[in-house]
Amino acid sequence: MNLSILYRGPLSSCNYGCDYCPFAKTKNTRAQLADDERKLQRFVSWVQGQTEHRIGILFTPWGEALIRRYYQQAIIELSFLPSVRRVAIQTNLSCSTQWLADCNPETVALWTTYHPTQTTRKAFIRKCRELDRLALRYSVGVVGFKDALEEIKCLRQELSPDVYLWINAYKRQADYYNQQDLETMSQLDHLFPYNTHYYSSKGRACWTGETVFSVDGEGTMTRCHFNKTIIGNIYESSFEKNLYFRLCTNKSCGCHIGYVHMKDLHLASIFGEGILERIPLKGENSIVPSLLSSDDPVLDH
Repeated sequence: MNLSILYRGPLSSCNYGCDYCPFAKTKNTRAQLADDERKLQRFVSWVQGQTEHRIGILFTPWGEALIRRYYQQAIIELSFLPSVRRVAIQTNLSCSTQWLADCNPETVALWTTYHPTQTTRKAFIRKCRELDRLALRYSVGVVGFKDALEEIKCLRQELSPDVYLWINAYKRQADYYNQQDLETMSQLDHLFPYNTHYYSSKGRACWTGETVFSVDGEGTMTRCHFNKTIIGNIYESSFEKNLYFRLCTNKSCGCHIGYVHMKDLHLASIFGEGILERIPLKGENSIVPSLLSSDDPVLDH
C-alpha cells in the first residue's frame, strides 16, 4: 500500500516569536523533550518494520523540530529505509544544514517557511543556497501579509528560479485582500488562489483516512490534523483495516495539508510526488490554475 503519514508528536516549543503563532518562543521542559524523543524513536522503529508498504512522511511539529538533534537523526535514518519514498518536515530553517549531507538526497525534502520578523532575508537565503549546494528538494513559503508584499517580491527574486515559493493566504480577516492584492500574490505564487478559500468539504471524498492519515506521539491515528475522530492506532496489529474510503465530516477545509487531499480538487496531478513537501511537478510553475468551473463546489470565504 502507498501511504502518506502526517506525524505530530508532543513537541510544542519554538525558537521564533511570530505574534500570530500560539507556540511562539515557547519552551518544553527536559522531561517533555525526552518524552517527545522516545515517541519519535518508537515511530521510526515502527516505520522500519513496515516493509510491505511504500511510505511518505511529513513531520508537522507544533514548533521548530530541526533544532533538536534527535529529529535530525530520525530523518537521516528514515531517508535510507527502502520502504520510505519521502521524508519531509516543516521548518523555519534556523538549524544548521550540515547534518543534511548525511541524508539520502533522493528521499529527503524540506517544507521551509521564511518569517521576515524573525530573521533577515540575507540569512534565510544563505541557508537556501546551502540546500542548493546539497541538491536537496525544498519549497519556501511565507504568510501573505499585505505589509510584507515587497519583502515577498524580493524573496522571489533572490531564490533560485527552480524553487517553488508558496504564499499562505491570511484568512483570519474577511476581505483582507483587494483584487490587486490577489493578482499580485498570484503572480508570485501561481497556486495562491487555491489557498484563499475555505472549501465546503462535508460529504466530499478525500484521501485522508484511506491512504493518508495523521499520527500523534502515542500512535493514535486520525484522518487528518483537523478531524479528531480516532480511527485506530499504528502500534496495534493490522492497523491497515482502519484505512478505507470515507467522506469528509467537517464543514470546511482551509489548510493546504488538508484540502490538498480532497479528491475533486485534483491537486495530486499538480504536486505529484512533491505533495508532502509542497513542491509542484516540473512545468507546473508556469501554469496558472483555473480554479472554478460551473461544476465546482461552492466555497466558503
